[in-house]
Amino acid sequence: MAVDKALNMISIAQKAGMLLSGEFACEQAIKSQEAFLCIVATDASNNTKKSFSNSCEFYNVEYVEYGTKESLGHAIGKEYRASIVVCDENLSLSILDKISSR
Repeated sequence: MAVDKALNMISIAQKAGMLLSGEFACEQAIKSQEAFLCIVATDASNNTKKSFSNSCEFYNVEYVEYGTKESLGHAIGKEYRASIVVCDENLSLSILDKISSR
């Protein structure tokens, strides 16, 4: 089984305390300009995807759909997570790099 480097970087962001998860915490981080990257699971509801996509576009936050709710949750040591935000610019750039190089 191949190692998913993007999920590894997400795990590192969680350990560094630079990651928030859950719909309410993610929305607050985006609106308060703390977030640099918003990741929404590919199997999240269309309503969730549209809501975060619109919010990120309005507040100029990078938005990407990646992984499943289960894989995102597992990467941060929690149950299912439909949305997470990264609150560190360098970590967000590194995660984006890993996602785009797949």
